[in-house]
Amino acid sequence: MRSGRLAVDGAELYYEVRGVGPALLMISGAGGDAGYYSGIAEGLADAFTVITYDRRGNSRSTGGGDGPMELARQAADARALVGDLAGGRALVFGNSGGAIIGLTLAALHPECVLGLIAHEPPAVNVLPDGDPGRGFFAELADLYAAGGAPAAGRRFGETTRGEGSYRWPADLWKRFLGNADHLFGREWPAFAAFRPDEEALRAAPFPIVLGAGADDRGTYYALPSIEIARRIGVPWVEFPGIHMEFLRHPSRFAAAVRVLATQMYGADGRVPELWRGGPETP
Repeated sequence: MRSGRLAVDGAELYYEVRGVGPALLMISGAGGDAGYYSGIAEGLADAFTVITYDRRGNSRSTGGGDGPMELARQAADARALVGDLAGGRALVFGNSGGAIIGLTLAALHPECVLGLIAHEPPAVNVLPDGDPGRGFFAELADLYAAGGAPAAGRRFGETTRGEGSYRWPADLWKRFLGNADHLFGREWPAFAAFRPDEEALRAAPFPIVLGAGADDRGTYYALPSIEIARRIGVPWVEFPGIHMEFLRHPSRFAAAVRVLATQMYGADGRVPELWRGGPETP
């Protein structure tokens, strides 16, 4: 693994790169930390150049600033990483808020995306009127205003299936707690307001797949993936496990991503050179 920092507009983004082969950019959700994907990145590094990063204002990246964080800014950061580390185009995986950023990137900067896997974007505004999930972001915003990040964070954990059933890496947990005010104070409004650009996504010149975990059926953060897939006319797939299965069982989740990412890279009929082998192949 090699790490570095990329200077972008008003920030320096901490990134990590592992492996060889076609580029795979992985975008984290709440807390925005590259450490969510350390295990799965190791598991995919024999087939992909896996790029992970701390999102602007989170963990080891700078650029916190004041005021709401726009999704267009987050998408521009992802585009800059792809340009600097992947030669301008990459397959993109995003989980949760990272899936929302991935959908925004695909709509605003399609030229840098080879394919998108959007795993459980909590795009509650696509749910039917009256669905209780539509009130999730407002509920946590009220809790944050009244009791700060601890109150909002506790409720967040309570609504996410499987949390508490496994142990987070200690360093990741510490950084996540340090990112909580940035999440609820700066990033929350944009995630709450998100609506996918259906026209742009339908016109995307690359494959898009929506998905959710088998253990998350019926949740406010899994159901939107089904609805978005239906609206833009793309496939939907079921992944193993929970919202952050890549933390609980990284090898299990990596196996699912490997199959899907390999298929997406070969969607145009070309097989990346890595898989063709060569003189050094046994």
